[in-house]
Amino acid sequence: MDTQRWLKNLLDGIEVRLNTDYLEHKAELDALADKVVYTGPIDAYFGFKLGTLEYRSVRFENETLDIPNFQGNAAVNYTDRETPWTRIIEHKHFEFGAQPTTVVSREYPQDWHQGIEPYYPMEDEKNRMRYARYANLAEREVKVRFGGRLGEYRYYDMQDTVRSALAKCKEWL
Repeated sequence: MDTQRWLKNLLDGIEVRLNTDYLEHKAELDALADKVVYTGPIDAYFGFKLGTLEYRSVRFENETLDIPNFQGNAAVNYTDRETPWTRIIEHKHFEFGAQPTTVVSREYPQDWHQGIEPYYPMEDEKNRMRYARYANLAEREVKVRFGGRLGEYRYYDMQDTVRSALAKCKEWL
C-alpha cells in the first residue's frame, strides 16, 4: 500500500484541522473529545503562571552543493571549540538518495526566546524544579495527558520519542 493511501485510510472518519492553535481554541476543541493528548509546551498550557521553562535553540543554514556526496552519512556532530556549527546534516542519506547534487544543513547553537523553536530543555536545577511544579499541575488534569519533548520538558531522540508514545498509549488507553 502506498503511503498516501495508507495515511488517508488511517485518518478516514477523523476530522483534521490544520493551522489551528490548540490553546487559542482550547474550550471548543476539548468539548470534542473525552481525552486530549497535549504535546505543546507544558508551561504554555498553564499560561506560564509558574514562570517560563527555558530552552536552547538552533538555527540552520542550508546549502545545495554541486557534488554527489559531501560527508558520506546523514549527520556528523562537531564538538570542538573552533567549529561554529554543532552538526552538519546531509539529507540525501536519510533516504539513500543518489542524486548528482546534495543538500546540507549546518546547525548553529542559538539562544532561545519566546517566538523561536525550543529545541533542548535547559538541564539546570531552576528549570527542573519549575517543570516538577508544572508536572504536578498536569497530574491534576482530568482529560488532558501531556507527552512529547515539550509536554514532558525532555530531550528525546527519535527512538525514545516512539518508545515513550507507545508506553503512554498503553497506559492511557
